[in-house]
Amino acid sequence: MVYILLAVLFSVSVSILLKLARRAGIDIVQVVATNYVVASLLAWWLLGATPQGVLEAKATWPPLIALGILLPAIFVVLARSVSTAGIVRTDVAQRLSLFVSLFAAFAFLGDVLTGQKALGIGIALVAVLCVLWRKGIARPRGGMRGSDDERASWWAPLLVFAGFGAIDICFKLVAKAGASFAAGLLGSFLIAMVLCWIVAVARAVSGKVAITGRSLGFGILLGAFNFANILFYVRGHQAVPDSPSLVFASMNVGVVVLGTLVGAFGFREKLSAINWLGIALAIAAIAVMTAA
Repeated sequence: MVYILLAVLFSVSVSILLKLARRAGIDIVQVVATNYVVASLLAWWLLGATPQGVLEAKATWPPLIALGILLPAIFVVLARSVSTAGIVRTDVAQRLSLFVSLFAAFAFLGDVLTGQKALGIGIALVAVLCVLWRKGIARPRGGMRGSDDERASWWAPLLVFAGFGAIDICFKLVAKAGASFAAGLLGSFLIAMVLCWIVAVARAVSGKVAITGRSLGFGILLGAFNFANILFYVRGHQAVPDSPSLVFASMNVGVVVLGTLVGAFGFREKLSAINWLGIALAIAAIAVMTAA
């Protein structure tokens, strides 16, 4: 289970990096663009991934292009969510997003909805509402910043929930079209990298945001942590191939628990009794789905 422990640590570390980047005023677009350069190189080097398998199968192109757009977009939303809603709510929303793809599997991909799976989805939806519940934030005098952050503390984690679910669906469609996970991963990274750098260079040329070494350095670190999370999660499944549910549960519950500890005690994020109930329900929903 060392691989899963490392995957959990790197997953939560990504949220911590994004929170620190926003606090330091670092440009998130440059960070995300650099992240995909690093992730692409590591996918090619450590996973032996090549994009040929994806490029040759025309059926992979629609979900692959969607991934290329969704991946960088969700990173920007993730950064916004971490800065306004906090690490705890963001990590729980991200982990519960798996229920979006499960619902899609039942509705569109021919999977069979059992009573236990329906129970798990129901608990997850209640958990999302409880985790995102928070009282109004005081609005500072003379500005709208507090109002904007209050709204973002709701919509940003909800978009994280829906966005990561959509990404999981796209990866399933790429795999269904016959592409390997590594090839699909590299293909989506490359598309995301190109799109992000087009935006980053355009913003720099227009004089809006200059490209800085600090942003690029943060991006290198984020790319390494992001890829390490993926790599160790895959290695965890390879280490115990007969117990995928154990890996699945350990990863998701581990991120929820560690993210809660880091957010609540490391960054002093305030959680109400309803929020804590939501975290408990999130773990219960994952346990129900694991046993299904």
